[in-house]
Amino acid sequence: MASVLVPVLYIAIVISSLLVFSHFYRKRTAGKRYEPYFPSHPERNIYVTLLQRTDPPANEALLKAALIRRAMADVGRVMRLREDKPALQNLLQKGSIGDDLWNSLLAAEKELEAEIMEVVAEANTFVEGWGSIIFQTANEVIANEKMRSVLEDTVAARARKEQKYGKQAKTLDIPAILPVTVMHGPPAPQQNAAQNASAKNAPAPASVAPSKPTNGLTSPPTTRSESVVSSDGEGPNTPAGSVSQSPSKSVRPILSSVASDFNLVNQSAKKGKKRK
Repeated sequence: MASVLVPVLYIAIVISSLLVFSHFYRKRTAGKRYEPYFPSHPERNIYVTLLQRTDPPANEALLKAALIRRAMADVGRVMRLREDKPALQNLLQKGSIGDDLWNSLLAAEKELEAEIMEVVAEANTFVEGWGSIIFQTANEVIANEKMRSVLEDTVAARARKEQKYGKQAKTLDIPAILPVTVMHGPPAPQQNAAQNASAKNAPAPASVAPSKPTNGLTSPPTTRSESVVSSDGEGPNTPAGSVSQSPSKSVRPILSSVASDFNLVNQSAKKGKKRK
């Protein structure tokens, strides 16, 4: 029986000692203040100061500019955390740094999340939906400032390189490009006169005389589109007040020519019978 109670008593003592140690350790670390990973936030302080001004109140454009500057500072901090966190994690696993620096980084990360949510809420108070694009705008402003600083530092960098290597850069003389003006307006009067003279000197189109019919019938006038004649002889091209010929009068010449041809055929047939 004693052999069973000894290991049980040993395990209970070890567990109770670990619980007591963890209790006092947590109580000590809870009251301990870690050194902040980032320094103070001046852009946030400036925005809060401008927002609390009442006599006179700050202009809305000034508040928007201060909020964009605050978002720019937050973007810079986010980029720094993304770069430092993997490196600090590797150093912590190797034992090169203590827990204090890692805990301060985690605290700064939580504080930055709350800061981003606050900036989004403040942006939506000015314009609805601005909070979703304010950090994109801040990122574009940061890129613009970096490009401007590089361009402004070009002359100084050239001077430093010339002083370092003892060579002077050659300057190229680029000729100025003259602007090209395009005139859009009416044609010149000389062109109009030449066009009018060529139109006057051009030969007139020859008129085609109507051909005479061989069988004594008058051919109907040819037009580009065939006109439909109604039953009373009026068509779409018939002038007003003119009297058209009746169908009986227009058919008479045709009947007379057919009758004369028939008489000539009968006379020739009779002469052939008499000769026989």
